[in-house]
Amino acid sequence: MDQRIYICDDEEGMRRYLGKVLASWGYQVEVFSSPLLLLRALEDSRGEDDLLLLDIKMPELDGIETLRRVKQLRPSLPVLMMTGHGTIESAVEAMKLGAYDYLTKPFPQEKLFAAVQHCLERERLLDENCSLKRELRERQGCETPVFVSTAFGEVYDLALRVAESDASVLILGESGTGKELVAGTIHYHSPRAQQRFLALNCAALSETLLESQLFGHLKGAFTGAQQNQKGFLEEAHGGTLFLDEVGDLSLGLQAKLLRVLQEGEFIPVGATRAKRVDVRFVAATNKDLQAAVREGNFREDLFYRLNVIPLHLPPLRDRPEDIEPLTRHFLARIAKKNRRAPKGVSREALEMMLTYSWPGNVRELGNVIERGAILARGEEIAPEDLPFKNQLAAAAINDSAPGNPALRLRDAERVQVGRALRQTGWNKSQAAGLLGVTRKTLDRKIKEFALTPEALLPPT
Repeated sequence: MDQRIYICDDEEGMRRYLGKVLASWGYQVEVFSSPLLLLRALEDSRGEDDLLLLDIKMPELDGIETLRRVKQLRPSLPVLMMTGHGTIESAVEAMKLGAYDYLTKPFPQEKLFAAVQHCLERERLLDENCSLKRELRERQGCETPVFVSTAFGEVYDLALRVAESDASVLILGESGTGKELVAGTIHYHSPRAQQRFLALNCAALSETLLESQLFGHLKGAFTGAQQNQKGFLEEAHGGTLFLDEVGDLSLGLQAKLLRVLQEGEFIPVGATRAKRVDVRFVAATNKDLQAAVREGNFREDLFYRLNVIPLHLPPLRDRPEDIEPLTRHFLARIAKKNRRAPKGVSREALEMMLTYSWPGNVRELGNVIERGAILARGEEIAPEDLPFKNQLAAAAINDSAPGNPALRLRDAERVQVGRALRQTGWNKSQAAGLLGVTRKTLDRKIKEFALTPEALLPPT
């Protein structure tokens, strides 16, 4: 047994008794005669202690004040208070401050054993519960987004700010930019985090099946409805419902969804009575909903109900500095899945990835890395392991076709630097990422080629 228990008591006899008994049960024990010595040890330790037995009545610093300071240093450390008959009220106060339980002196060994076992078992279950929740979030794709870019960081910060409210959120962005991941982030940082997070793809189902999935149905409501079925709205009661590709909803379903947002109630398919529901809505689309409203394909009132807080996710090509950390993330995940050490990516392959446009965004990057990890012959993914190598080579050939005479190396370098700056709107960090160079190197090239924002304006 490698569990470590701290004991703090000013009575030498009690320290000796507790140390001997707990050590005989297989625990690692460290004793302190003074609260100040204990606090100093907690400041210096790295959290390897599992339990603290703390006396309430001590001359140097009483147990209540010691407990307050312990909880400041180590909030998650479980504490068992030890008290005499005359200090029961203090023990109750200690429990209000976060102590797990108290033992009244003198206590027999069996009572001490039971209290220690219960306390440590409770902590083990809490740790296990946290681990299971983390694993569940990862399985649902709700892990923390990976990024270093300012562009994505601004969106992520806004998502965390709106998570505390119950306002509807509309996430806009191209396919593969991580809309469901951001929706999960909003849920798991909200007061609804202990309830369910459900995701429904509105573009993947027919109108009839989507209505049944969303609102539920009664037995016999339609052919094949052999029993009552709860819908996602009812299943997500108290939690969050993520409607992906909400722009694909039919006008009929849009009207029914609007009623849920306005009145908090819905009618299952085949039913006559409405059911009330408490659901937070997060919707996403890669379509221009405002254009759909103008064209009459999306209800204006529903748009404003969903668009309380809009979040615009930037495409991967606009945040190239995230490609490298995302690549490391995907490699680590693939290695964990396959139970082997992660591969790396060669500098040449990374530079090719930085110049690629990523029409499929982060989802495409994940697929490319998984493919490369499988095909790589060595310990690194090489350029030949990338599926778009031929596309980039063809682009390079076209640029040097007979109609486009070859440039001197210095002129070609100036063109590429200018192209990167123009493409990123003179964002030097993004341009450096596209070029695969440091910001310092880019600044030197800008000075060397006498480049200015005005000089890079496209011809009119």
